[in-house]
Amino acid sequence: MKSNPKQQSQKLNARSLAKHKKRFLRIFPDSFLDERYVEWERTYKWEAHKLWNKLLNKEEFKRLMHERRYDEIATRALQVESRTNFLFSFEKMALRDGVRTADGARIFAEGLYQLLYERGPLKNRFVQWIMSVSQLPRKKSRVLSWPVVTFFPFIAQPDKHIIMKPTAMKFAAEELGFDLDYSSTPTFTTYERLLELAELVRNGIKELKPRDYHDLQTFLWVIGSAEYDRLAEELGVD
Repeated sequence: MKSNPKQQSQKLNARSLAKHKKRFLRIFPDSFLDERYVEWERTYKWEAHKLWNKLLNKEEFKRLMHERRYDEIATRALQVESRTNFLFSFEKMALRDGVRTADGARIFAEGLYQLLYERGPLKNRFVQWIMSVSQLPRKKSRVLSWPVVTFFPFIAQPDKHIIMKPTAMKFAAEELGFDLDYSSTPTFTTYERLLELAELVRNGIKELKPRDYHDLQTFLWVIGSAEYDRLAEELGVD
């Protein structure tokens, strides 16, 4: 990923990062190999990733696209999503409504295939994916949200993509002294900034050996989520 000059000049607050690294290790003493970490945070994401690779790997996705079985692609994608808890109930409903029609399933499948498996700059593919999601039929809740836009690439390609859960990620960025340039409507600028934040964190905690964006997302989640604030309080962790 290439960063613009503004991003390259950013650094994390070293003191804050050290504090949260210590806090993370108080919760998960063996870091990303900790039994509690694997059970709570790693396994379900990786199982969803393996299911994606089984159902919608590049060759299978390409075959279904060639056969114009867009509804089957959408069904399989939703099957993967149902194994996780990243989307709120209203987002799940909006997504299902959005791909229920033939046209919606086609827009979803074409946009996602382009993002994941076609060549070209990430910016172009990601912007097109945002446009695809924005064009999905809408009944009640809007389907264009950060979690919906970033969930599938995060699960399909955790070596390349991260998920944006806005409240937690905004808080984590602020804690670490990083300008996320957040936009409530998904934009590539904010997504690129989130990837930059994750890479700075990777470098800052490299001795903990994070494997991919699944691990990096969890580290940021532990900083920014209310549930881990409550757990830290229960454990007596500062």
